[in-house]
Amino acid sequence: MQNKTFKRYKTYLPIMVMMLPGMIYLLINNYLPMAGLVIAFKSIDYSKGVFGGDWNGFTNFKFLFRTTDAYIITRNTLLYNATFIVLGTILSFGVALLLNEVKNRFMSRFYQTVILLPFLISMVIVSYLVFGFLGEGQGYVNNTLLPMLGLDPISWYMEPKYWPYILVLVNLWKTIGFNCIIYLAAIIGIDQEYYEAATLDGASKWQQIRTITLPLIAPIIVIMTLLAVGKIFYSDFGLFYQVPLNSGILYDTTNVIDTYVFRGLLQSNNIGMSAAAGFYQSLVGFSLVILTNYTVRKFSKDNALF
Repeated sequence: MQNKTFKRYKTYLPIMVMMLPGMIYLLINNYLPMAGLVIAFKSIDYSKGVFGGDWNGFTNFKFLFRTTDAYIITRNTLLYNATFIVLGTILSFGVALLLNEVKNRFMSRFYQTVILLPFLISMVIVSYLVFGFLGEGQGYVNNTLLPMLGLDPISWYMEPKYWPYILVLVNLWKTIGFNCIIYLAAIIGIDQEYYEAATLDGASKWQQIRTITLPLIAPIIVIMTLLAVGKIFYSDFGLFYQVPLNSGILYDTTNVIDTYVFRGLLQSNNIGMSAAAGFYQSLVGFSLVILTNYTVRKFSKDNALF
């Protein structure tokens, strides 16, 4: 019996060894920091240590909910992320379908690399690229594009009304490649016999996408959407802080929970407040994942995550 058990574990040993680095990272990066949640309910006193401060209940949470900017930062965070999720899913899936139609192996790899490249670029570099386009003095748009169209230059970093569109475009350009590759891998994994049978039956490309591709990769779309919904109260700090160059006049349209907490932390040096904001975001994100998954289960149990 022991010999059989040993052989069984020996069979799976290489897989367990491959899992080990990821499990260690998950433990250190995701689970150990959860002990710091108690900081959200304490008044930090450095002389007593990080965990030695006095309990102060929900005082740290008042920073988010009693400020006059609470509505603005919550609205911006939710609307931006909802837009990113909807447009990102549609465009990523669409680009994945186009890449799947490229039959030349070299060109397919080339297009995948080009599309994925923005995802690998630091947001600091992206902010300089955006400034190179939108800068008032030497920007490409003001100095080349607008004069060609007979339009006057625009002070982009002084006009809040343009930034909801700019931030959405920058985010889609940067992230669409990663999601696209995931959807492409799922599409490639579909048995080609389904499409051959559909072609023999006279189905068009659109009909094949609607009746074969979409239903078969629906679980992947649901998983990606649930992961995104879980982070709907989080924002890409670099996107909302670096890209607008921390311009104060743009705060009404670029300020989100993460940037607001960061600026508040710089002013007050209140770590408890920052921990409270993180706890609040995690709790809401977890609740939304449960709610979204419950909704999916109502329509299709097979596509639900759990």
